[in-house]
Amino acid sequence: MDKRLVFTTSTEIVRVPSDTVVYITADGNYSVVTLTDGESFVLTLQLGQIERRITEMLDSDDNRFIRIGKSLIVNRDFIAYINPVRQKMILSDCRTFHHEVSASKEALKALKELLEKEATR
Repeated sequence: MDKRLVFTTSTEIVRVPSDTVVYITADGNYSVVTLTDGESFVLTLQLGQIERRITEMLDSDDNRFIRIGKSLIVNRDFIAYINPVRQKMILSDCRTFHHEVSASKEALKALKELLEKEATR
């Protein structure tokens, strides 16, 4: 079984397998975790706190989660499409779910270049 991500606040705990997290968005002082089954959880944690907790919980060589700009963390395993000009990214397993998210042109351009560089290794 994949490693579980555990997020706790003063009032709740969310425990999910890391391979089911598609993306996490910032919403002010809250973060919304979206899963492969369409379920989402609103946490009273800022995105920076979520990012730190993910880093602490996963192995140092597990780099599947990547921060895109100020308000988005994505699971790179689900990146299916990036268009920096249109500020559009599609996250999908190409079978059961499809999520369209947006980010800045600069952030998506940098992500596209990173993925292109990794593909040529």
